[in-house]
Amino acid sequence: MLRAVGRDSLARNSVLIMASTVGTSGLGYLYWMVAARELPRPAIGTATALISAATVVSMMANLGIGHMFIQRLPEAGAAAWSRIVSAGLLLGCAATAAASIAAALLLPRAVGNFTFLAGADGVVALALTAIALTASMLLDYVFVAHRASQGMLWRNLALAAGKVAALAGLTAAGLASAAAVVLAWTVPSLIVSACTLRWSLSRLRPGWRPTGAGLGDELRHVRGSMTGHHLVNLAQAGPSALLPVLVTAHLGAAENAHFYVAWMTASVLFMVSPAVASALYAERTNANNRSASLPRAALVVLVVIGLPAIVLFLAGGWILGLFSPAYAAAGGLLLKILVLAAIPDAITNLAVAHWRSLGALRRCLRLNLVMAVACLGLTWLWLPAMGIEAAGLAWLIGQSLGAALVAAHTGYARLRRRFTPQNVSAPRPRRPRPRSHPVVPGRFRSPAHSRPRSRRVP
Repeated sequence: MLRAVGRDSLARNSVLIMASTVGTSGLGYLYWMVAARELPRPAIGTATALISAATVVSMMANLGIGHMFIQRLPEAGAAAWSRIVSAGLLLGCAATAAASIAAALLLPRAVGNFTFLAGADGVVALALTAIALTASMLLDYVFVAHRASQGMLWRNLALAAGKVAALAGLTAAGLASAAAVVLAWTVPSLIVSACTLRWSLSRLRPGWRPTGAGLGDELRHVRGSMTGHHLVNLAQAGPSALLPVLVTAHLGAAENAHFYVAWMTASVLFMVSPAVASALYAERTNANNRSASLPRAALVVLVVIGLPAIVLFLAGGWILGLFSPAYAAAGGLLLKILVLAAIPDAITNLAVAHWRSLGALRRCLRLNLVMAVACLGLTWLWLPAMGIEAAGLAWLIGQSLGAALVAAHTGYARLRRRFTPQNVSAPRPRRPRPRSHPVVPGRFRSPAHSRPRSRRVP
């Protein structure tokens, strides 16, 4: 079994990406468990609201550079590779910093529950957290582009372990506020990203050197990724990043703490299909893509999420109770709803990866926009009356609607292929008839008749 996985590039990289997800999720449980036991819920709610806002900013400002890495890095030479990575990281982080400042200035004025962002401390905290997320995400895509997801695995495990150690150290030192959560979340991410730039990338691509040359030339490629893959990414990842922000805006930071813990627990399932989808897309952009088939990717997702989904659905309340009884009481029903949404979520993620590899970006965008509008619109309408369960129910409806659209498109495409004649050959083009007499340049052209007309004898 292990040998088969090792030979299958799609399965190997999917497993490595999911191992990174599972490892970081397990350490993430420990991180938030320490936070829940050492800090009051309002402090956790404020910290999770800031992290959620930083996630939205990073998602909007990364410019689709990650998928540009997947498209361009595998075939690039050493000098071009260094230019692409350096320019991508610089442009992505600069755009994230600018968007963070704008968000910190606008959110407190637009939504009363985000007043914690007002002031210089809020601006700096939001900007550093968002930049750390952007740099970490783009570096992950560098490893995925080269189907070297083991580098992503070790990087993320070191990052998650650093977060837990930093939070334990800060709380032991007596810092019992939202600042402890934000610092422990952000500082290890910046350190691990710096170490990746210094040591890991040179092993992945010998000859790698940070450079600022060619930045203007890369802007053309970044503009192309913005109008293509980035719009698809925004519509796809936007709802999951915006849901905690909407919960905070409507219900406050304390309720967002309950929502965020349940959402983080269910994200073990939601991270599997995007990991396999990224591996599928990376395989199809490389030359050797024999194993990169959609049925194989779907099988990998089904095998991985099957047992965890059953466990979370049946024992989710007990798992949330490990944080505290209040989290189990407030988020138990929400967690069951989110587990049910994992199946349609997997269908839509794999469909988008498949269509993206075929170049059907408009189809991907339309599907993601339909799901995003349904999810965010229903969440905004239902939150005041239904509480945090409204976000989970809206997510389930949005993903189910997307899965139904995928099924309808697939059925229509099969019917079209079935009733389209396949054996009717196209008409052959008519060949010009050869002239009976050659045309000699500069001489009188012979008439169309092959024989001269006979004169009538009187």
